[in-house]
Amino acid sequence: MSEKTLPKRKLGRTGFDITPVGLGAWAIGGPDWGWGWGSQDDSQSIAAFRHAVERGINWIDTAPVYGLGHSEEIVREALSTIPRSERPLIFTKAGLVWDPDNRNALPARIGNAKSLRREVEASLKRLGVEVIDLYQMHWPTNDGTLVEDYWATFADLKKEGKVRAIGLSNHDRQLLVRAATVAPVDVVQPPFSAIKRAFAENDLPWVRAHGSGVIAYSPLQSGLLTGTFTPARARALPADDWRSRDEEFSGEALHRNLAFAEGLRPIAARHQTTIAAIAAAWALSWPGVTGAIIGARQPTHIDGWIEAATVALTHGDLDDIEDLLVATRAGTGPTRPVLAEAA
Repeated sequence: MSEKTLPKRKLGRTGFDITPVGLGAWAIGGPDWGWGWGSQDDSQSIAAFRHAVERGINWIDTAPVYGLGHSEEIVREALSTIPRSERPLIFTKAGLVWDPDNRNALPARIGNAKSLRREVEASLKRLGVEVIDLYQMHWPTNDGTLVEDYWATFADLKKEGKVRAIGLSNHDRQLLVRAATVAPVDVVQPPFSAIKRAFAENDLPWVRAHGSGVIAYSPLQSGLLTGTFTPARARALPADDWRSRDEEFSGEALHRNLAFAEGLRPIAARHQTTIAAIAAAWALSWPGVTGAIIGARQPTHIDGWIEAATVALTHGDLDDIEDLLVATRAGTGPTRPVLAEAA
């Protein structure tokens, strides 16, 4: 698949037309912080970014907390050699404030206006852009700031032209309802994969009814659904890779998840594509899900999943995937979308 052949979907009310897959920049934040993915090669990260653009991907999702500023800095460096007319949309976030003296501590979830305004200026500087295309609140706060209050700040930033669109990441239906009383929610960013499916039942109906775009993160469940992950690899994850502490990567959960991923192999063969592409296409087949955020640490990783943008799963494929979910008992939540309604 060559440049400019990827289809596009309307991202809610943002006015953006985005490719069904976007590049996630969590892992390229590097090591030496509490939720890193282990050591990264910055030159390979930059090469992956540029390869994504060459393949036609037109949006990148990052956050200041990824590498405590490092991911945004890598995005800026990658952008530096791309002509402005060819640059992808840049999506980033706010609301997680870290302690520079304790890089491995959990960041505080801060939502007061003064802090958010500091964050947006810092991100603009690190990214080297004049406006952020999509600005998202990363998590609900734990500093006592109400969702109505921090969402009002986001709405003000949009009115002021600091950002073009605003969104909420990791916010459940109850919080979305409250935020919408202040300003429309342009975009919602939930975790969503064949393993973590709760969003489809709990929140997606509200999102569809209110016209918000959805960019789902971790559709490959952080590598488990690539078809290349193994028990040995899980055991070998270094201590500075957050997955070494995640319950989905050990014990019976790991066994079920890998059995499900392996069960996707015949479906991938039917479509002459990869297991990763099928797993991401499953998330994208749900009505209302606009795009899927997928990470890559080197260019070849992108080639392994980019066909998710064009794979059209059939009723038979969805039947087979549902049967696999039931048989392996991987994950929880609804087991199939209604294909006739798919976006």
